[in-house]
Amino acid sequence: MYFGKKVLAEIISNPVFQACLFSWFSAQFIKTVIGLFSGKIHSLRALSESLVWRTGGFPSSHTALVTTLTTCVGFRSGVSSDTFMLAFCFLMVTIRDALGVRRASGLQAKKLNELGNELSDKQMIEYKPIKEILGHRPMEVIFGAILGFFIGLGFAVL
Repeated sequence: MYFGKKVLAEIISNPVFQACLFSWFSAQFIKTVIGLFSGKIHSLRALSESLVWRTGGFPSSHTALVTTLTTCVGFRSGVSSDTFMLAFCFLMVTIRDALGVRRASGLQAKKLNELGNELSDKQMIEYKPIKEILGHRPMEVIFGAILGFFIGLGFAVL
């Protein structure tokens, strides 16, 4: 299949795709504003990373996007459709990953950084800290789901 301008235009004009993008960027924008007010963003690079790509934090942009997808598909195809079931299962995997695997990885990274810094302080090794914020706390996921549901509802109803 040729992936030309027509196919790209069809993807971009798809209302479900637009809703998902809006949901993702809304969550990232909220996360960035919170980061600015809490003093966690100190450079233009950190600002741009937070707006587009930074993971972890409040709200969960992954959960918002997939909840928007599920909501839109539910309204467009019906909640008994195979497409909705696929989107719903994808939502459950995303939430499980955010709260489970990725959160556990973040907690492990925190402990590794503590150990590495301790060994570095004793001049036993040279240590560069690793990223700790990988997953989400339950409230971050819940708010991402609420945000995603209402954005999906808004796009589905309009």
